[in-house]
Amino acid sequence: MSAFNDIRDYVAIPRVLSVQLSPDGSRLVSIVQSLNPDGKSYGTALWEVPLDGPAGGEPFRLTRSAKGESAAVFTDAGDVLFTSARPDPTVKDAGEEVPALWLLPRAGGEARQVAARPGGIGAVRTAGDAVVFVSDVLDGEEAGDAERRKARKDAGISAILHESAAVRYWDHDLGPGRPRLFAARLGADRLEDVRELTPDAGNALRNAVFELTPDGARVVTTWRVELPRGEFRTDLVVIDLATGERRTLVTEEGQDFEGPLAISPDGARLACSRSRFTSMEVSARSELWIADLATGEGRAYATDLFPSGVAWAPDSASVYVVADHQGRRPVFQVPLDGEVRRITADDAAYAQPDVTADGRFLYVVRSAVDLAPGPARIELATGEVTDLPSPAPRPEVRGTLTEVTATADDGQTVRGWLVLPEGASADDPAPFLLWIHGGPVASWNDWQWRWQSWIMAEHGYAVLLPDPCLSTGYGQHMIDRGWGDWGPRTQADLDAIVDVVLARDDIDSERIAAMGGSFGGYMANWLAGHTDRYRAIVTHASLWNLDQFAGTTDAAHYWQREFGAPGSDRYDRLSPHRSLDKITTPMLVIHGDKDYRVPIGEGLRLWWDLRRSEVDAKFLYFPDENHWILKPGNAVAWYETVLAFLAQHVLGEEWKRPDSVA
Repeated sequence: MSAFNDIRDYVAIPRVLSVQLSPDGSRLVSIVQSLNPDGKSYGTALWEVPLDGPAGGEPFRLTRSAKGESAAVFTDAGDVLFTSARPDPTVKDAGEEVPALWLLPRAGGEARQVAARPGGIGAVRTAGDAVVFVSDVLDGEEAGDAERRKARKDAGISAILHESAAVRYWDHDLGPGRPRLFAARLGADRLEDVRELTPDAGNALRNAVFELTPDGARVVTTWRVELPRGEFRTDLVVIDLATGERRTLVTEEGQDFEGPLAISPDGARLACSRSRFTSMEVSARSELWIADLATGEGRAYATDLFPSGVAWAPDSASVYVVADHQGRRPVFQVPLDGEVRRITADDAAYAQPDVTADGRFLYVVRSAVDLAPGPARIELATGEVTDLPSPAPRPEVRGTLTEVTATADDGQTVRGWLVLPEGASADDPAPFLLWIHGGPVASWNDWQWRWQSWIMAEHGYAVLLPDPCLSTGYGQHMIDRGWGDWGPRTQADLDAIVDVVLARDDIDSERIAAMGGSFGGYMANWLAGHTDRYRAIVTHASLWNLDQFAGTTDAAHYWQREFGAPGSDRYDRLSPHRSLDKITTPMLVIHGDKDYRVPIGEGLRLWWDLRRSEVDAKFLYFPDENHWILKPGNAVAWYETVLAFLAQHVLGEEWKRPDSVA
């Protein structure tokens, strides 16, 4: 029996989230997510992975706690630092459970807590005996943070007064505390000489990415600069750990300098991503930026790559970059002086590159549309890839994955992946499902736990995963084509590739449906009002009324750059709700109440408009989920409801309400 047949089996599959290589290259640690014993939630644990492939033995688990572990990094001595909200047995009445910093000795034994803060500890970095971590602090002196928190709690106060545009992010409220950086030294039992580096940070360290220089003397971090009209710019600053002196290292008007961030082994340069400000005329563009760590002077490299991960070569003469490319995410070598070289030649998507000190190997997380994530090793001289024994064995998929292309009306090649179920043939053609990716600046190129096409294939559907305009990995022109023209241009690309696939004799061209989430949900709504070719449409976390959305999303500044101030004609031209009167296709609307990227108001408005127009529709609502559906039981309800809805309208079966929904 396939794990994709019963959704409960699927959500129970363990998942590799990351890999981390020790500085001496002798150990590889992975964070693995798995179902908790209650079956209602997921937990995380650290696992050690053998470096030499199957001959090196089997992975083994390093940690076990009900609260799980995350943010693992190695010290120079080979110990593992990680964060966890697990209780410290040496502390009585520890107060609220927030993540603290723990150390797991290389020599073995129990992990011990080495640092704790009232606002918890987030990301951590270490070099030499230096440690830098981020912690949430209420405004005021850090020394009184615990008392101020207790006073708010005792007084029953939840109010937060904002004086900048940022109020919410993704699925949580911002404040009342704000992130600050702390520096410390590794001690025998706990961190020593803990001191605050950024007491005046304000909102500058929201979602910060930071790295220590190899000598542990300085930290380089992203630094958010507030601008007029709710805008902000992201600079890079460098902070001296001994003195706390901070200087702006890299800044440029109209540009954000962001993660991924890496500092060269010789401490002379940094690599990051430079992303230009967009506007109604200027599209999104990110590029690899390398700057001198002393002067801040730098330039762009490999400008056709959108870097999603970077790692320096040990000689500091080149950078290894993972970036979307033609429906894959290969590894590229980008020299400071020379031609870009593609390292991997397969169909995989690589992430989290980590280079050995001798420069021979790159350790990564490797996945593909048909391959669940797992640890892998790449021999850099040859590009040979070796999958390492995984703490989470990869599930086998049933069916085939085929690459398809089409020519759009403007001559542009549009490509995608076609997932075919077992047995699809001219004698038994499979019903068809168009699945549109989110972003929109993104690509279908890796394994998706949330948007799992193989579940649909297991239930007999052929699934098309296209990369239309605005997709990454096809050059800047592909993004430019769709900028400010979301609905019409994207639909033309989708129509072209759907026509090609429906012409196949193993696809049933009559029994077809479309679905998507986020931007894909926007396009699902757009298709509903601009074509009647689909028998059913599923729209998840979708944009419906663009004017309403652009002022309520947590990233209003970003979207209003492309669409202009509310009231511009672009809202009227591109908003799906303007075509409500043309919708006749049955629709399943799905939305989570904790979704702050596409607020619940979009789903509620869409649902009410469909009801008012007497469209055959259903609304699957998740009071406790965000932009994604993450809890195991809710994921079961999501897939079972989608499958039941498609069975009714695409396959012509009688509606059967899933037992997993109320």
